[in-house]
Amino acid sequence: MRILISGICGFVGSTLTSALLNVEPSLEILGIDNFSRAGSELNRRKLTTRGVRVIAGDIRVASDVESLPNVDYVIDAAAIPSVLAGVDGKTSSRQLVEHNLLGTVNLLEFCKQHSAGFILLSTSRVYSIAPLANLEMQVVDMGFQPTTEQRFPYGISTEGVGEGFETLPPVSLYGSTKVASEQLTLEYGATFGFPVWINRCGVMAGAGQFGHPMQGIFAFWIHSFREGAPLRYIGFAATGHQVRDCMHPRDLVPLLLSQMTQEARLTPSRVLPSLPTTHVCNVGGGRASAISLAQLTRWCTTRYPKSPALRSLKAATEPSDARRFDIPWMVLDHRLATATWNWMPQTSTSEVLCEIADFADSHPEWLNKTCQ
Repeated sequence: MRILISGICGFVGSTLTSALLNVEPSLEILGIDNFSRAGSELNRRKLTTRGVRVIAGDIRVASDVESLPNVDYVIDAAAIPSVLAGVDGKTSSRQLVEHNLLGTVNLLEFCKQHSAGFILLSTSRVYSIAPLANLEMQVVDMGFQPTTEQRFPYGISTEGVGEGFETLPPVSLYGSTKVASEQLTLEYGATFGFPVWINRCGVMAGAGQFGHPMQGIFAFWIHSFREGAPLRYIGFAATGHQVRDCMHPRDLVPLLLSQMTQEARLTPSRVLPSLPTTHVCNVGGGRASAISLAQLTRWCTTRYPKSPALRSLKAATEPSDARRFDIPWMVLDHRLATATWNWMPQTSTSEVLCEIADFADSHPEWLNKTCQ
């Protein structure tokens, strides 16, 4: 099987490539990347040593995509993944839409032309912000948890946010580009008869993740502690109680292999009984992986007890302004993926954090190299 991975030199793309080859060495993997992120060239060298063909190109440019070789499957891992993208002054809203939506459209056109399957790596941030922000929360062991007595919106439970929860705006410009990409993915699959799968991912983390806080908060926090860089809690009365789930990208590999060997195709005229129950699944680490920033700080303090970063956190005693689009708690309920694909995340949060810290110890200047 020949697979094309977009954004192959990013953290998720490069990690998935290596993990896929570890499991199935016979796979032929090629990828496209525009190398806009600091650190991308480091991943390029690692991938080429494994025989992966890395093509310099931009999925926003139709001619770059049209010139790619024929493949059996495309995994779309290219994106500007920050919820503040387009509004933070570092990227424009047009850049965000072109990267995350137009790029996906170009890849879907490519799949249409070559009858290739398509897997979109989407995000938990497609879910509506307002009802999530209005959940009743309690603090348990330095982290937010929804109170069990409240009446939850449809699609949310103490297990997390399910696929049935609403995706109505506002979800951030970033989230909207992914919602639109999901819709077009399903429409292309149904209209042109090629297999499509959408995996809504929680927070990805692991060794080698680029050190930008909005694109890898766990790695950024640990590297900052290791390097003694200043840190502060933002929003929620500067407590660090906000909670996210955590998943290593390599845990996606069994799911991706199952999807790429499943011949199911969406058709507009009928539903095939043999189809899995959905083409859209949450694939986060779930409730067992959830951790707050304050809990992460406690872990880092144990690992790096003399870090100057701890002093900067203690000095920031004044409550800071809320970050735009922030929510107190985001945990994905992955029970549908488990029931449909027999999929479960395998790497615990503790293992992920230790892996990042070990990498940080051996790469002491990682923030300077990749936090751009």
